[in-house]
Amino acid sequence: MVRIVNYQKRTTEEGKDFFTLELQGGVEIVKSQETGKNYMTARKASMSCTFDEATCISLIGTELPGSVKKVVCEDYSYTIKDTGEIITLSHRFEYVEQEAPTYSPQKSNTTIEEFMSKAPVGNSFSTNGQLVH
Repeated sequence: MVRIVNYQKRTTEEGKDFFTLELQGGVEIVKSQETGKNYMTARKASMSCTFDEATCISLIGTELPGSVKKVVCEDYSYTIKDTGEIITLSHRFEYVEQEAPTYSPQKSNTTIEEFMSKAPVGNSFSTNGQLVH
């Protein structure tokens, strides 16, 4: 499951405003590459939407089936806000829909005669022969 945790107002190159919803996946435990210690985090992804600001606000806290996955992409530069350091990344995080479980019915090997032989004889609505409400 993912949860809508925030929204942002953005502007296209043509100057048109639109909103994105910030989705957050479940808590994960990750090992630090620098210290080797474990810490907790949650993956986040943004998704464009056609909603107005009031709708975006009302959707905060809504849970959706799916997850936030790491996806390989073309290299791009990213500036770490706290330090100002510019790094190159080759991945992004995207929302992935939960796949619907597949069910394939299996044909029974029971014949109609076998099935009917197990059905009650007489009034099939009552085992004692009386209709009771």
